[in-house]
Amino acid sequence: MAKEERNERLAKTIIKNLQRRHIEGFYCPTAEMAVKKVSELIADGSSVTWGGTMTVRDLGIPDFLRSRGTLEVIDRDLVETPEEKQAVYLRAFSADVYLTSANAISEDGVIVNIDGNGNRVAAITWGPKKVIFVIGLNKVAQTVEAALSRARATASPINAARFDIKTPCQNDGVCHNCNSPESICNYIHFLRNSPKGRHTVVLIGEDYGY
Repeated sequence: MAKEERNERLAKTIIKNLQRRHIEGFYCPTAEMAVKKVSELIADGSSVTWGGTMTVRDLGIPDFLRSRGTLEVIDRDLVETPEEKQAVYLRAFSADVYLTSANAISEDGVIVNIDGNGNRVAAITWGPKKVIFVIGLNKVAQTVEAALSRARATASPINAARFDIKTPCQNDGVCHNCNSPESICNYIHFLRNSPKGRHTVVLIGEDYGY
């Protein structure tokens, strides 16, 4: 009970800080509630796609959206060739809704992401009409500096291992601030305000993603 109460208070604080940044925020104590909330935020007839987010996949959101039968789902997980993948990346910029998560979010509402290819942070920055972040409270950091540290020292080594990328952090789990040719820390993105209110955050009171 104490953890649930703390989560609700923390989420309320973050949502208030997001509002100052013109970002709409919602809190869902459970994964099931989060999936329903994300679906509610996507109107029938919308085109929707997602970035390289394990949170969205682990929640089963792609399958849930496909089951609605009223959406144009641009499914990057079904493509096979590099050419098809590039085409999906480009189509994402014209989607009505782009789903993603975050490597970290600060208590005062700054969202931090790190990319290797840059397609995810590019879509967050420009293109899709609406961007929905789905973020577990395990990714909350006290400050922007701590959020960046979490992204580099926690999320990036795990993702390097997930993709079997030959970087120093893959060997020992520690960020070396490397310039490896295979580095996945090439583009560092801070979202501190949402122009025209394009961005929405759904916080989950459970641990999801890295």
